[in-house]
Amino acid sequence: MKWCVKQSPGIKAYRRLFGVVALSFLTSACGGGGGSDSSDTSAAQTQILVNAGADVQAPEQSTITVSAQTQDAEQALTYQWSASPSLEIIQEDESSGEATVTLPVLKEQATYTLTVKVTAENGGTGSDTLVITGLPENSEPLAVIDVRPAADDNDRYGAGVSLTLNGANSTDADAQDPQDPISEWQWAQTEGVDVTGGLAMNKPQLTITTPIASSEQTLGFSLTVTDYEGATHTESLQLVVKADSDTAPTVSAGYNQAIFSGEPIVLEGAADSTVPDAFPFSITWESSGLAGITVEEPDALSTFAVAPDVDSETSVTFVLNVTDANGNLSSDTINVKVRPMPVARLNDTGVTAQATTDVVVQTQQNAFAGQDGQRGADVVAREGLLEKAGAGDAGFDFTKVNDNGDEQDDNASDWSCVRDNTTGLVWEVKSTQGGLHDAQHTYGWYQEENNGGVNGALNPAAASCSITNCNTNALIGEVNREGLCGFYDWRLPTHQELMSLLHFGKDNTQMVDEVYFPNTGSMTEAPLWYWTSRPGADGVTNDAAQNAVAIDFASGVDNFLKKDRAIRVRLVRAGRN
Repeated sequence: MKWCVKQSPGIKAYRRLFGVVALSFLTSACGGGGGSDSSDTSAAQTQILVNAGADVQAPEQSTITVSAQTQDAEQALTYQWSASPSLEIIQEDESSGEATVTLPVLKEQATYTLTVKVTAENGGTGSDTLVITGLPENSEPLAVIDVRPAADDNDRYGAGVSLTLNGANSTDADAQDPQDPISEWQWAQTEGVDVTGGLAMNKPQLTITTPIASSEQTLGFSLTVTDYEGATHTESLQLVVKADSDTAPTVSAGYNQAIFSGEPIVLEGAADSTVPDAFPFSITWESSGLAGITVEEPDALSTFAVAPDVDSETSVTFVLNVTDANGNLSSDTINVKVRPMPVARLNDTGVTAQATTDVVVQTQQNAFAGQDGQRGADVVAREGLLEKAGAGDAGFDFTKVNDNGDEQDDNASDWSCVRDNTTGLVWEVKSTQGGLHDAQHTYGWYQEENNGGVNGALNPAAASCSITNCNTNALIGEVNREGLCGFYDWRLPTHQELMSLLHFGKDNTQMVDEVYFPNTGSMTEAPLWYWTSRPGADGVTNDAAQNAVAIDFASGVDNFLKKDRAIRVRLVRAGRN
């Protein structure tokens, strides 16, 4: 048998169309004999003919759509695109030859080879390539100059003023890193008297001091920025600087405040000038919005005013006016909210003095604002603006009560109890007449409940009193049987209640208002301890508190004392809930 092999006439046409040579052979038998012919056909598997498309040139950061074509339309085909060097390729459907490619930011021209591989369901494959040439397109950066502080309303700057020219906000629209678009800054002074000597001119910011001169000056500057692809841009500006005699002082009136009636309003102004010939200054404080305000020293930068009495929150404006030696006026304003003094539920400390770093004084200290001696009921009382039901030193408000429970005049010489009109507590008053309420009596601490695990001392040997057992519980029982001031619910004060009597404004004397609480004890006997009802966590043995808390009316401190310690007691009743 003899075989003939012929190339298919369509091969050259497919080669031209698809760019891939695919061979297809036809076989046929020739010759005969015996008057009969036989044939045996064998076909080689055919490669898939693929066309990836024409080569492309495109600018950086652009998106290109590629689409592969094939000759085989009878089988299901799968398309897979790849790129070398790597590119971002998005192919939504692998049964379609279409995909998109995005070029990156380029500093120089770059070529990328894209390959598409096609696979048929019978296992046949084919591939083709195309080349994408990426072209860099660099946008110019944009130089931006900000000036701080800003110019005045006439677009002028003061003489001798420090100005910062800020180029840090310069941008580049096609920067690879938007947070870092500029690689170089270069400043130059283009006009006016030189103010850049010795300054670094290649930083994002340039800080200069404007010249001091008798006439107006003009300064010119330029900033050239370079991006990371080498492109540049230059921005220029002019600064007009006022003459020294036209440069106004800088002024600050201080800070806004909110205070109560009777408290001091801190007026802590500041003024300065960059012009030596501008001194001395003339100072005036003005107020508006509320009558009855008097500034203590209206011609001083640091001064104060006392807030007058108001029925509701009222706003006050204070203006600080500063005129320099050249007649230039600058002003600044603060706002103050004055509120009615609220009804107190707890006594103030009694402190009206103020401190500096090394001395205690009775005068206003603006440099150390916010002290106890500048705020609260004690200060308001000092100004005569604290309404009281009774009387008392500083912010304390007491009323004398006789043994029958009747109120007494403030000047009464005989009283047995004192009502604290702030806290609502009624206090026992000590005497020097002997008997149950004598000031020299001392007691051990004793409570059968809420005692921390230890009742206390029933009758300490060191104690001295007029009853059989000198302890706090026995004293309470006797006073309630007596019905002191018509009341039968006397008790030991809590820690906070006894602390409320302390007058921390007292110096070298008993820390209590002695007009209402005489016979508290002599300073020669100090410390002047008084028991509270609070057992102490300090001094615990076998989970039981051996101590209780006492307060010293000579120093104002509190401490844990052993319950068998013999010290003074001042009983209390009632109080606000």
